[in-house]
Amino acid sequence: MEWYGITDVQIAFELGKRIRATRLRKKFSQVEVAERAGISKFTIGQMENGKNTSLASLIAVMRVLKLLENFDSLIPQEVISPVEMLAKKNKKR
Repeated sequence: MEWYGITDVQIAFELGKRIRATRLRKKFSQVEVAERAGISKFTIGQMENGKNTSLASLIAVMRVLKLLENFDSLIPQEVISPVEMLAKKNKKR
């Protein structure tokens, strides 16, 4: 998907669609996900419809749906090579 070519609202809607599809594929109802995540069914519905919800709610839903490992590809952890670490150390001196 060309993420830069769409609006923030369209991105939120697409993420909501993907969350809904994953929930249905795993055979969870909105109520089940809401109860397991400790949030309301209304919040699940809002999220699936691309409406504004909190980051905490997104994390809770992703935990229930076993999607947390996707955060690694969303924002990769910076990897510093040993050479870069040594260069940084030497600059501090």
